[in-house]
Amino acid sequence: MSHYSPCFLIPCYNHGAAIGAVVDALKAFELPIVIVDDGSDEPTKTVLDTLSQQDDMALHRLEENQGKGGAVMAGLKQAQILGFTHALQIDADGQHDLTAVPALIEESRTHPASLISGKPIYDETVPKSRLYGRYITHFWVTLETLSTTIKDSMCGFRAYPLAQTLKVIEASSPGKRMDFDIEIMVRLYWDGCDIRHIDTKVIYPEDGLSHFDAFKDNVRISKMHSLLFFSMLPKIPRLLAMKRTNSQHWSTRKERGTILGIKLLLATYSLLGRKTFSLMLKPVMYYYWLTGKAAREASEDYLQRVASYTGNKPLSSYHHLLSFGETMLDKLAAWKGNFDVSNLTITGGEHFRHLMEEKRGAVLIGSHLGNIELCRALSRRHANVKINALVFTEHAEHFNSVMDEVNADASVNLISVSNLGPETAILLQQKIDDGEWVVIVGDRTSVTREGRVVMADFLGEPAPFPQGPFVLASVLKAPVLLLFGLRDEQSQTPHFNVLFEPFYDPIRLPRGMREEALKKIVDQYAKRLEHYTLKAPLQWYNFFKFWQLTSSNNDKSHG
Repeated sequence: MSHYSPCFLIPCYNHGAAIGAVVDALKAFELPIVIVDDGSDEPTKTVLDTLSQQDDMALHRLEENQGKGGAVMAGLKQAQILGFTHALQIDADGQHDLTAVPALIEESRTHPASLISGKPIYDETVPKSRLYGRYITHFWVTLETLSTTIKDSMCGFRAYPLAQTLKVIEASSPGKRMDFDIEIMVRLYWDGCDIRHIDTKVIYPEDGLSHFDAFKDNVRISKMHSLLFFSMLPKIPRLLAMKRTNSQHWSTRKERGTILGIKLLLATYSLLGRKTFSLMLKPVMYYYWLTGKAAREASEDYLQRVASYTGNKPLSSYHHLLSFGETMLDKLAAWKGNFDVSNLTITGGEHFRHLMEEKRGAVLIGSHLGNIELCRALSRRHANVKINALVFTEHAEHFNSVMDEVNADASVNLISVSNLGPETAILLQQKIDDGEWVVIVGDRTSVTREGRVVMADFLGEPAPFPQGPFVLASVLKAPVLLLFGLRDEQSQTPHFNVLFEPFYDPIRLPRGMREEALKKIVDQYAKRLEHYTLKAPLQWYNFFKFWQLTSSNNDKSHG
């Protein structure tokens, strides 16, 4: 970033007695100051009106109290409107050690794309309840990021890069109260923002005014952690595979931290058990249903199309999202090695057994219907078959190493691909020649190659399907099977129907008739996908507008 233009941001609610001293101390740094009056009382309003008359001082007033998070978000937006690139948040109550401001500014100037946050050094004035609460929050943040990168998520002494922060706020609508500081840091980490810390002293004066409501804010923070935790589950492969530009984050210590994160996640799952997690899912997914507009609208659009086929069968977008949450728990169990063939009813097993006997490789085309992570359970029965799953995630090798550390029996190898080009085909041809299986989904278009699609009827309307998986299968000249893994909704214990169907042996795309042949093949895939989708309509996990071809839709997809 060539242009660096910071300002101070001070959210204020009834801190009229303390904010004057804070402002006076900040003047030494000769940076503009944006104050947000969060619906303060009249005495504080008077103080702020007086302060706003000073040079390089902007006052933004909220008529009704929004909470600390609401005030900070309003201030960040105002700072961007005023032309600043960064906002250095300082609390109005005087708890922050302003001698650390030079370090905050310098770190932000040196690393303008990073979120810089204080890491508190407490003295004897810190209330023990606050200290213990921080330990609990740190545990949850480690789970939510599967990383030890974030050292403290509650300190309000920060330098925000405005463009990325406001983009994340717009996409996620974080909490407006004391939950904001934690949530925005976790969501920025998910968005790929580098998180850095500087040491800062924090003092709790005896006569200090605190707006922390022990009951209400702890309830809000608990709800927030539940939502973040379950929102994190579909992001696990990407979080584990993250590669930061800073070598510190790719060090041995970072890798140990990543493995620790996934172990903590699985330990929590083991400690609470499946039943407890399922109970926790319901209120969390309900909240996500209320607040996740894009996913809810995509679900409702899909279910409306399904309704013309399923008749009067009641289907709701809430239960659709709840089913997605249950599948995320199934993935945890699969990674942990909790499933084996006793959890599976396999249909069409004869179609792959003769391939194993002949030591022939095969291409399995799956989808985002159900859960193809069940391959892990299947591989425990057929250990002599190596399964390779193609994923559009960078650094899948790191995810593989983490899974080996967590569960040495997790014998599914992830192969990272950015597109299905010649290099991918050569790599996979070797694996096919060695008798291995290659699994790829056939229902998700590439963000970078949206033009390479085939339109096929799906639930009554043409939808875009990617060419890549089917072209790749034709190049590999291997038997092609369709794979579907559906959860048995009637079973009291986790049970799944895994279905194999012969598709082509092999796929041929003759010259001069390539487009026609490809269209016929994709049409057949779409018909089989529709067939099984109608058998388990709530297990369709493409939470974007599937029938529209836009990169932004794919960016918002889950699963």
